[in-house]
Amino acid sequence: MTTNCIKFDAPDIEKAKGSGSISTLTFDIDITVEPVSSDNPLAPTHRVLGRSPRGRLVECGGIWKKQNRETGADYFTLTIRDFGFNANLGKAANQEDDALQAVIPWGPRDAQ
Repeated sequence: MTTNCIKFDAPDIEKAKGSGSISTLTFDIDITVEPVSSDNPLAPTHRVLGRSPRGRLVECGGIWKKQNRETGADYFTLTIRDFGFNANLGKAANQEDDALQAVIPWGPRDAQ
């Protein structure tokens, strides 16, 4: 599989499970994403799970549905907590498959 992509099991990303990988100069992880059911509008749509150094599946981040302030279009963001990694999800280049989403980094989270 290509790195920095998530392949969901359905085009309706908000309700789909998926798997993929994220590779940067500082980390390289395979991930699994599982939908979250919540009535809280601020809750993530998905849990992001990765493998610990001992091979255990652990929650390491989340995916949130957001809305563009100018256009009102929905989009998804992804965070990997341990690495301060943030990204948007978007249609993968040269792909017609809406279930294949590219992980598009937008920079580290500011220290708080």
